[in-house]
Amino acid sequence: MPRLRRLSGDELVAIFATFGFEVVSQRGTHVKLARTIAPGHRQTITVPRHKELDTGTLRAILRQASRFVPEQDLWPHFHSD
Repeated sequence: MPRLRRLSGDELVAIFATFGFEVVSQRGTHVKLARTIAPGHRQTITVPRHKELDTGTLRAILRQASRFVPEQDLWPHFHSD
């Protein structure tokens, strides 16, 4: 099974921007990313903006994001070959 890549919060913000998410707020080191898919339907992901995220945190963000973006589209960004 491929391992999760070591990613920073800024790298995650850039990855999710390719899927239409944008930064809507920040409190401390955590940023809230959101996209609107239809009027009244907003999808939100929270990402800590740390230099390097723990693998458990990355796994939780991947699980959260896979509710909105197909996992096969996220796979190349999160896993090393």
